[in-house]
Parts: sequence; C-alpha cells; structure tokens
Amino acid sequence: MKHATALQPLSPTEEAFFRALSHVLIAVPKVFEADLMREHGMSMSEYMTLMHLSEAPDRRMRMSDLAAAANLSLSGMTRTVQRLEKQEQVRREKSACDGRTCHAILTPLGLQVLEDAWPTHLVSARRHVLDHLAGVDLEAITQAFTSVVNQDCSPTD
Repeated sequence: MKHATALQPLSPTEEAFFRALSHVLIAVPKVFEADLMREHGMSMSEYMTLMHLSEAPDRRMRMSDLAAAANLSLSGMTRTVQRLEKQEQVRREKSACDGRTCHAILTPLGLQVLEDAWPTHLVSARRHVLDHLAGVDLEAITQAFTSVVNQDCSPTD
C-alpha cells in the first residue's frame, strides 16, 4: 500500500471513535432485524426492499437499482424478492422496453405489510440509535457519513 504522506497514528479519541463505529455497524442491523423478525417475521433486507419500492415511481424498480438502493448484491436481491413473491408482497415482470431487464413491483399486500411494520422500525430506530444521540448535530454527521460513502472506497495498490 502506497501512502502520499507519512503515517500518523490515530489519536485516542479517533481510535475510540473507530472502535465504537465498528461495533455500531455490526450491532445496529442485528437489533433492527431482531425487532422486525420478532414482531413481523420479516428480515431487514425484506423491509428495506418494500420501503424502497414504496418510494419509487409507480412502486416499481429495476432489480439492479433496487439491489443498489438496498445495499445488496443482485443475487441477494433476487433471493429477497423471491421470498417476497411467495408471500405475494412483490411481483416481478420483464421490462416492456428491452425484455431483458426485470422490474420488482410492490403489491397492495406488500404495501400493507410495510405499513404494519413501519412503527416497529420507527421505535427500533429511536430506541437503538436516535435516543442515544441527543444533542448531537445529526445534519453534520449525515453529511460526513454521506461523504465517506460517496468517496472512492476501492482498494489501493
């Protein structure tokens, strides 16, 4: 790995932040999923799929776009949509434009399931995350995390 500048060790505050962040990145999805599974028998990936479809025009998205929005691989999204199809919450159809692209479409039942699960997700988000951030500048954190996500995160030589 090449470095343009000399390595500078992390300060104790920076080190503590990175350790806490790594724990949050692992713990929060687990507790969100546990709450959704306990209350609705739904995985977090299923919830996120329904959520993104509910926000899309005509409640439909290309599978590849839906996978990217939900931060899943295309094969992971395919498996998630297949589970939701069996429950009649989502249906798939080939694109009329090219016949190769597949769209996922939220069904009325899927929208109802999402609406039923939304309060659980809201309570979970507040209890597990937001209630612990009182007094923190959420806009600044959001901007910083967005900047981290939007940078080129590819490995360097």
